[in-house]
Amino acid sequence: MKKSIIVFGACSVIIGLSFVGCNSPAQKVDNAQTSVNEANADLEQANKEYLADIEKFREATADSIAANNRSIVEFKARIAKEKKEARADYKKRISELEEENTDMKKRMDDFKADGKDKWEAFKSAFNADMHKLRVRFRRFAEPVKD
Repeated sequence: MKKSIIVFGACSVIIGLSFVGCNSPAQKVDNAQTSVNEANADLEQANKEYLADIEKFREATADSIAANNRSIVEFKARIAKEKKEARADYKKRISELEEENTDMKKRMDDFKADGKDKWEAFKSAFNADMHKLRVRFRRFAEPVKD
């Protein structure tokens, strides 16, 4: 009887250990590799989205800057019809708008993708500055009231 209890206990321990160690080291490595692959795929997808966002923003900015350049050409044509005294002031204001528009283009061209946080901060500040510039263009485009 004593032997059967020992045999039964030993069998129980062996069965218990086999259940505890179900995952062999090879399975654990496979699971870890799968997790790493999934994480890399997620990271790659996030990077693609980040770079696509930057490219989309660059295109929208280029369109806005091109529209500003067209407005500058229109402003220059319009001031040619103004009185000589007013032309100097208009030329100065147009020159300031042109310079600021060029600076915005340079800022966008010089931006390097250094991380999502820096991108979000840059985009926010750039959008605010671009909005101010658009407002200045709109104000300049308004007819002069005598």
